[in-house]
Amino acid sequence: MNDVKRQPKAEPLPPNQPPHFYRGGVAIAEFRGLPMLDDYRPEDWVASTTARFGTASTGLSVLADGNRLADAVRADPHGWLGAEHVARFGDSTGLLVKLLDAGQRLPVHCHPSDDFARTHLSAGCGKTEAWLVLGTTGERPRVWAGFRDDVDEATARQWVSEQDRAALLGALNEIPVRAGDALVIPAGLPHAIGDGVFVLELQQPSDLSLTLEWQGFLDTAEQAHLGIGFERALAALDRSAWDEDRLATLLTRRESGSLLADAAAGFFRADRLSGDATVAAGFAVLVVLDGSGTLHTADGPSLPLARGTTIVVPHAAGPARLAGLDGALDVIACRPPAVPNPGETVS
Repeated sequence: MNDVKRQPKAEPLPPNQPPHFYRGGVAIAEFRGLPMLDDYRPEDWVASTTARFGTASTGLSVLADGNRLADAVRADPHGWLGAEHVARFGDSTGLLVKLLDAGQRLPVHCHPSDDFARTHLSAGCGKTEAWLVLGTTGERPRVWAGFRDDVDEATARQWVSEQDRAALLGALNEIPVRAGDALVIPAGLPHAIGDGVFVLELQQPSDLSLTLEWQGFLDTAEQAHLGIGFERALAALDRSAWDEDRLATLLTRRESGSLLADAAAGFFRADRLSGDATVAAGFAVLVVLDGSGTLHTADGPSLPLARGTTIVVPHAAGPARLAGLDGALDVIACRPPAVPNPGETVS
């Protein structure tokens, strides 16, 4: 390993696909223009400073100099994140970005809130996330989110205890999706992603999943409840009803012109940039959806951009200027939550 205390610079990141329990990855390979690793690499963790739950380093991104991004950020948090971010969030990037390609339906699960994660899992944060749908295959691409009706505690406990998979999935809202749609998933909300749905996922930087429907997916119930037992784990579950109007506060359709619903505020930001554009100074993860061009920063070499390119940009690089070839460039800029002005708060 080299000395991680060096001037941060924008740089492209190779795929980072830890093995998972579910199938997928074809869409990631096609997007990246690279061969498939195997059938159980459905997630590409981009600019990750988050390790898989229960491991020390699985899932951590590695920079071109051989150092882990997490170590580089800890060595120079102000250079990577900026003084205002560090004052509010410490040396956490506040963000994990993934490419996720579901080669099968994912199990019904939920994620803990910040308070639950800190109290019961000794974790720095919980996990609110959002999906930006990049593509779909199959006749009925869909996701599931939120119970249609209120579910009492005894019923939820029975479904999980008996592993009544049909009841768990059947109680959720089924939502058809297509490329350009987006859905915010607040902590606690039960959800699942359907076979053939390829998403760009923004989330809080944790790997905490409470898997309600674990049989046929995980090896043991211990993995499903993260070692705290379902009696405690189910306290993290949002059992309230999500009707159409309530779901609408989480969902944006491609024709709306908006990227993420307001429910994402305070957790992460995403902006879609086309052609020539500038990303303000600050930690950012760029994902090139289409087109080609270059990225220019004040103190680093120009970087080529093409479909499937992912780039981490540190605060020290200053504003990042995108230049599309013939104006054709489509990029998602993923960023951590905004630092509030004095007197404001970030939830």
